[in-house]
Amino acid sequence: MNPSLLTASSSSHPRPLLSFPFTPNSLPTRRRYRISFPRYSLSTDDHSPTSTSSSQTTATPTSPDIFGGAKELTGIQPVVEKLSPPARLATSAVILAGALAAGYGLGLRFGGNRNAALGGAAILGAAGGAAAYAVNAAVPEVAAVSLHNYVAGCDGPEAVKREDIENIAKKYGVSKQDEAFNMELSDLYCRFVSSVLPSGSEDLRGDEVETIISFKNALGIDDPDAASMHMEIGRRIFRQRLETGDRDGDLEQRRAFQKLIYVSTLVFGDASTFLLPWKRVFKVTDAQVEIAIRDNAKQLYASKLSSIGRDIDMELLVSLREAQLKYKLSDELAKDLFMEHKRKLVEENISMALNLLKSRTRTIGGVKQALEELDKILAFNDLLVSLSKHPDAERFAPGVGPVSLVGGDYDSDRKMDDLKLLYRTYVTDSLSGGRMEKHKLIALNQLRNILGLGNKEAEAIILDVTSKVYQKRLSEAFQSGDLEMADSKAAFLQNLCEELHFDPQKASDIHEEIYRRKLQQCVSDGELDENDVAALLKVRVMLCIPQQTVDAAHSDICGSLFEKAVKDAIASGVDGYDADVKTAVRKAAHGLRLTREAAMSIASKAVRKVFLNYVKRSRSAENRTESAKELKKMIAFNTLVVTQLVADIKGESSDTPSEEPVKEELNQPDEDDEWESLQTLRKIRPNKELTAKMGKPGQTEITLKDDLSERDRMDLYRTYLLYCLTGEVTRIPFGAQITTKRDDSEYVLLNQLGGILGLTTEETVEVHRSLAEQAFRQQAEVILADGQLTKARVEQLNELQKNVGLPGPYAQKIIKSITTTKMAAAIETAIAQGRLNIKQIRELKEAGVDLDNMISESLRENLFKKTVDEIFSSGTGEFDEEEVYEKIPADLKVNSQKAKGVVHDLARTRLSNSLIQAVALLRQRNRQGVVSSLSDLLACDKAVPSEPLSWEVPEELADLFAIYAKSNPAPEKLSRLQYLLGISDSVAAAVQDMGDGLLSVGSEEEKFVF
Repeated sequence: MNPSLLTASSSSHPRPLLSFPFTPNSLPTRRRYRISFPRYSLSTDDHSPTSTSSSQTTATPTSPDIFGGAKELTGIQPVVEKLSPPARLATSAVILAGALAAGYGLGLRFGGNRNAALGGAAILGAAGGAAAYAVNAAVPEVAAVSLHNYVAGCDGPEAVKREDIENIAKKYGVSKQDEAFNMELSDLYCRFVSSVLPSGSEDLRGDEVETIISFKNALGIDDPDAASMHMEIGRRIFRQRLETGDRDGDLEQRRAFQKLIYVSTLVFGDASTFLLPWKRVFKVTDAQVEIAIRDNAKQLYASKLSSIGRDIDMELLVSLREAQLKYKLSDELAKDLFMEHKRKLVEENISMALNLLKSRTRTIGGVKQALEELDKILAFNDLLVSLSKHPDAERFAPGVGPVSLVGGDYDSDRKMDDLKLLYRTYVTDSLSGGRMEKHKLIALNQLRNILGLGNKEAEAIILDVTSKVYQKRLSEAFQSGDLEMADSKAAFLQNLCEELHFDPQKASDIHEEIYRRKLQQCVSDGELDENDVAALLKVRVMLCIPQQTVDAAHSDICGSLFEKAVKDAIASGVDGYDADVKTAVRKAAHGLRLTREAAMSIASKAVRKVFLNYVKRSRSAENRTESAKELKKMIAFNTLVVTQLVADIKGESSDTPSEEPVKEELNQPDEDDEWESLQTLRKIRPNKELTAKMGKPGQTEITLKDDLSERDRMDLYRTYLLYCLTGEVTRIPFGAQITTKRDDSEYVLLNQLGGILGLTTEETVEVHRSLAEQAFRQQAEVILADGQLTKARVEQLNELQKNVGLPGPYAQKIIKSITTTKMAAAIETAIAQGRLNIKQIRELKEAGVDLDNMISESLRENLFKKTVDEIFSSGTGEFDEEEVYEKIPADLKVNSQKAKGVVHDLARTRLSNSLIQAVALLRQRNRQGVVSSLSDLLACDKAVPSEPLSWEVPEELADLFAIYAKSNPAPEKLSRLQYLLGISDSVAAAVQDMGDGLLSVGSEEEKFVF
């Protein structure tokens, strides 16, 4: 075997695609041929199989290199070569006849008889026959030599013709099935295939299959014989792999075997599945065979694509499709390869454009060249899109369509800035003329899709560039006076937006930003003069800025300056609010031309933040006294600083009293006359003397009404009110404490605190009322501990009411609540113990006691059940349906339907129990008890009519009837009892006649039985 067929490679070591898990012992028995392999590439050093192939080159094989030199005839072969088939037959006949004749003549001459002559003829005839056989046997070998010399003598494999080979076979009278001739054919084919297949480090050129098929057809070799040569080449590659002892060499052989599998499969087509048993001979899987075919098909198709540039036409795409089918490449892989090729072409343009833009010596010409590269990309993309929409697009190679960078070198976040730079450059060029053309918009959308930019990213770039161009055009219109001379400023600006395809809303934002910059320039000295106002008005009119936007700008910019002045005034504190601070506040409030509402809003925000700090410290204080002191500080801050600040903002004197609070105070007594008895509420409304003593009142325009909930504000007010009531508690050693009472001035501060907290009159009154009620309730509960309201206790409660100042109706409501609660507990206890019946309930209701709220529903239902049970066990035999079904449920507030169900259940139960009880009393000779039990039975029957009752001893039923009849009952009751006990009329008449005798006889019989 020839080790020069595959050369070693020093390339990297990728994972091999095929493995050969077989050993030489596993090779099946096969037909043996004498085959020699040509050396078609530079040989490697046998002692160094890992030598590199970088310096090796494969020369184009010539005929002598592939098939070797001409072979020479030896022995009898030259003679046979000269003879034609007829001459060869004639010569064989002559040799045989001459041998026979010579043998016969010599035998007759030396033997002297006929037998000797025949023996000599036989001996020499056999020798002649052997000579003739030798001549004929040499014919196939001579034909094979002639075939070899013919093929080797041709100018190239392509010069070999099938007719010439058939003539050689015909010349010597041999068949292609002859072993020697067929062996030579196989040897020639094997040499040629080995020479055509590239080494492991080289790629297929694409013409190997056609070349091999053409040479196979020229030789006329059958497919099975040709396929066996392909398998033999595979065995040689495997043996070569075993001889190669390094990893690189092993990889080379694997690649060579892959190419062999691929080329062989294409050469034999569908017949390769049974002509090429790769799986059986070399133990490779179907998947490995498919991988070999796929990888080599991809390599050939990629090689085909590499020669294609941007000038693509229909014929080229059709030829690519034909090549794909010839290479047996799937549509999916072909599409991926075509997409990759398109991407690489576009990436070349992108790289070129980026190099020009990022060059240190960037010039205008470089930018133009970069734009040309982008135009090439767009033109290439348009061409592909138009071809994808062609009616015959199905005949084109897969993958024809828009270009995409997905999966390429620029499909990463690191390259996104470069792609944005290209897009920005193209957008800038599109707007270089001061307007955006329609075809440029289409090109920008296509370029965005090609570069893979998101909508937001592309829109941000376009907006940024367009905004700058818009501002530039706007500046030119200002300077030239075109905007000022325009009849309609809005129409001029709208036309400018349409030319640039710019969003009018974004343009309005730019106008606002321009106005804001102008306003900042005007207020740089701290105030706005008349010239500044005129300049701002001109900008506003020319840019069509709405008043709302102007107000917002003044509020933000002038407001920030005013806010600084307000914060400085607040930071000065109670003692630092001097004339300089007042001047600064007045200048800021009026010099910045803020509206009173805007100025007060800014001041309110800053002041309320300070108020909330006081509230926070008050809530975190250790006790009520410390909490009240923090609130007191807030009141002082409001009076001395905030009130002065509000007066300065309004331009008023802080000494001028406010009229609105006075009016409110005058109106308050009329609204809350019933609460005038509350001492704490009277104290927060000082008289003139106390007002003069306390000085000016604090402002009430800035409050915490919107910052704190109503509950929180009322809690803070209640805290300070309790401080006013209890005074200041001072702890001294040994656990003692001293309480210092506060004078009425604290209530004036309480009133001011209510104003700061934004409490209404109703909310303030509610706090005072709740505390008064709480104090009255606590002491009233002690007085009415047992729930009994006596004359002495009433006088005591009236005195308590006067001291607290609680209005009469509210005091009576609390007293009633306490007594009602105590009474409800007593009533529930009486009902549970059975000491309260329906008669007493009615008496309580007549007295005005609200029993519905005092007694729970379950207790009322139990009381109803108990009352009905008493009716059924009273022994009267009476049952008033109206009383039971209507009046009693109405008095107890029990559902009538539910009450009726309770009555029926009790009646059914008591009916049978009354009969049993009557019999028991009969046996005890208790006549009165028998009559009562039978009366209860009739009452139950009246509530729920019953069927006749049964009893085991009928005589006892007769005795019961007799005893009841002797009690002089009403006829209807006696008749109903007769029905219920099942007494016939004759027995009833007899029983009534017998009287007491029946009872005594029955008793004696009973006694006898026992």
